[in-house]
Amino acid sequence: MKRLSVAPEEADIVDLSHEAKGVARVDGKAVFVADSLPGERVVMRRVGRHRRYDEAVLEQVLRASADRVPAECPHFGLCGGCALQHLAPAAQLAFKQAQLIENLARLGDVEPGRVLDPLTGPVWAYRRRARLGVKLVPKKGRVLVGFRERSAPYVADLHECRVLVPPAGALMDPLAALVAKLSIAARMPQVEVAVADNACALVLRVLDEPSAADLDLLAGFEREHAVRIYLQPGGIETIRPLGGAVEPLHYLLPAFGLRIEFEPADFIQVNGALNEAMVSRAVDLLDPGPGHRVLDLFCGLGNFSLPLATRAGQVVGIEGEQGLVERARRNAVLNGLANTAFYASNLEGDMSEATWTRGGYDRVLLDPPRAGAREVLPVVGASGAARVVYISCHPGSLARDAGILVREHGFRLAAAGVMDMFPHTTHVEAMAVFER
Repeated sequence: MKRLSVAPEEADIVDLSHEAKGVARVDGKAVFVADSLPGERVVMRRVGRHRRYDEAVLEQVLRASADRVPAECPHFGLCGGCALQHLAPAAQLAFKQAQLIENLARLGDVEPGRVLDPLTGPVWAYRRRARLGVKLVPKKGRVLVGFRERSAPYVADLHECRVLVPPAGALMDPLAALVAKLSIAARMPQVEVAVADNACALVLRVLDEPSAADLDLLAGFEREHAVRIYLQPGGIETIRPLGGAVEPLHYLLPAFGLRIEFEPADFIQVNGALNEAMVSRAVDLLDPGPGHRVLDLFCGLGNFSLPLATRAGQVVGIEGEQGLVERARRNAVLNGLANTAFYASNLEGDMSEATWTRGGYDRVLLDPPRAGAREVLPVVGASGAARVVYISCHPGSLARDAGILVREHGFRLAAAGVMDMFPHTTHVEAMAVFER
């Protein structure tokens, strides 16, 4: 990219890119302008030139969009955690829904029979999982704790976070002050946050062992802020609670009377309230009955498997990570669900010898990572299932897989819609329903 230093210029914003940058067209060339919105007349200044497009920064909004709102967070624009705080929440959802439908048509050549109403929840104080960077900055004379900057790999200078659930959102400054007092301040690169229903867990990545004085400071911080500190000197298998054995972290799914236990580094859905709504909708759309056998692929801790098991005759959950499989089994026992079976299997490799692929299923739930579920789709096609619900965190991989399910495996895309799992970000989470 060629760096530019040119005079400001006026332009009309005609579109919004997938990265939530406004798009202007000047002399036939696209110019991406961060923090601008469609319908706006702006003053911009180009800062980067590419062969197909240029990049610009917003200098002034001359005519604002009706969907523009004041950003609530004082760090918006610096922090890379959010990109859409200046766009009204309803307009954010419309933007994401349009992306989903466009991806399905362009990449999958499919169209849903109906568009599901967006699944919504709180737009502030919703995030219960996060990875925060930690950096001792001698030039500033202090420690920084926060997300990375929007356009640079540096830890942003934050004092609060409006999207993290309490008490995590108010812990930036206290954590920075704590780390600054430690002998290993320069050897602590990150803090993982996991807010359960019974505790706020902070996993400190420590490259050197804390001293006895450090441990006293950490214990004092735990007591003062009513949090639970874990130390991680190596891989995730080295994570240990500061004060010894503790009650497992958990979250509740009240509509199903379930408690799901998890370890502080386990994957759980970021938005707790939205997760409850998502699970309920997925179960309703799958509509399993007492005579149905359900296959849950990429099942994790049992977030969908266990609610499905309260209605289905049997649920088989498959997950690639053995530790998550063991915790799913434990959660089934904890909740008294004997009609479940969980197996570890590589869902991105050869599954021809896996015994779980040979039984017939009436329903299938898919909740794959961003790369999608391409490798396991032949199993879904051969399962005999009349209905499939696909939970997606990337509209591109969902669109590709939807096309495969429709053209190669005899399904139709009955419905699809977005879920507001990550308000104020560009993440597009979606749910799709396929029927034979």
